[in-house]
Amino acid sequence: MSFLRFACCPEKLKDPRSPAMTRQIVMEITQRAQTRPLKMRFRRRSFLGLLFLFSLSTSALYFIYSAPGIVNEYLFMVQARGMRIRENMRNIGAQVLEQVVRSAYSVNGTDYLYDFNLSDTSAPPTPYLPVGFTYLPTDICPEKLPTMKGRLKVDMSEISLSRVEKTLQKSDSTIRLGGHWKPHDCIPRWKVAILVPFRNRHEHLPILLRHLIPVLQRQRLQFGFYVIEQAGDEPFNRAMLFNVGFKEAMKDVQWDCVIFHDVDHILENDRNYYGCSGMPRHFAVKLNKYSYILPYDEFFGGVSGLTAEQFQKINGFPNAFWGWGGEDDDLWNRVQYAGYTVSRPPGDVGRYMSIPHHHRGEVQFLGRYTLLRHSKERQRLDGLNNLNYSPLVSRRSLYTNISVTLSRNLAPIDEY
Repeated sequence: MSFLRFACCPEKLKDPRSPAMTRQIVMEITQRAQTRPLKMRFRRRSFLGLLFLFSLSTSALYFIYSAPGIVNEYLFMVQARGMRIRENMRNIGAQVLEQVVRSAYSVNGTDYLYDFNLSDTSAPPTPYLPVGFTYLPTDICPEKLPTMKGRLKVDMSEISLSRVEKTLQKSDSTIRLGGHWKPHDCIPRWKVAILVPFRNRHEHLPILLRHLIPVLQRQRLQFGFYVIEQAGDEPFNRAMLFNVGFKEAMKDVQWDCVIFHDVDHILENDRNYYGCSGMPRHFAVKLNKYSYILPYDEFFGGVSGLTAEQFQKINGFPNAFWGWGGEDDDLWNRVQYAGYTVSRPPGDVGRYMSIPHHHRGEVQFLGRYTLLRHSKERQRLDGLNNLNYSPLVSRRSLYTNISVTLSRNLAPIDEY
């Protein structure tokens, strides 16, 4: 304003004070000229910063949605490490005592002679049978055989299914068509159906079969492998595939134990006995991608087992979980609502390695939190009792393949 005042009234410049006022005007003009670019640069940089943060956040959200397995792997690992630190601080005395006892009852420093049951269901330790122990064909197969040595060397290299077939054919025990086997030197304690949900994991299945079949044979279990393959374009529904596999397997043989097994989980200890018990069993307690730490107490994923009676009592898995995540937590809830307590193998027996993925996997299922909040109400409505499907069953040399096209109208559910 002062500049305009003097510009329109030049006679005022003759005032004796005009040199000082002129300098003031010049300073004001210079200051304004310097301030305006600074403000413009600040606004421009602020806009670019906000644009960068927006792009970064949207990219992160899209990555979480499209590749949830990778994201949750790191989140579970951080969460599990925090839980492990807190647990160690609380139980440091008990852990020292346990290590002393384990050292006293170890074989060659690695294989435990006694099985310490640290799960929710307590049981007295049972000794493993000594080398050279004999039993008759009319005896029930022992649960803790001397052939079960503990830690295994895990071969994660890719192999063709035909090579696995040739390797297993060289062994003394012949696997029948459809992936069935049972021991002849004793009566199997459990008849176990291994259910494997499957889609586009052709490089993983031979690795699992090569590793797991000899372990089950050493454990003297009668078993059959069922690969439930999802066809169609719908998001992967692991839980519904398990329900389909259970129904089809029970039509084939009256199994009394069912193992729900991810195709990319490879056990590291053959003393992780794949039989069932009075309580549902969670086998995959410690996974290498989670730094061998249980992600959270209610974690029930990877490999779990229930008797056929238990699975029918809880109405199976929920069918409403399309995409990644939530179905294992819902199964945990169903087990708890039915009055069961989940048991786990002790110590390092429940260690597994995860086969590296060459793809991102399934997209995130964003509706899982709403379903989990209504888990109890949905249990009687959504599961084995509302499932309709048309399978295509074919028997392969090492497994029975059950191909099924899933859609949301195959498992209708009423409002709850």
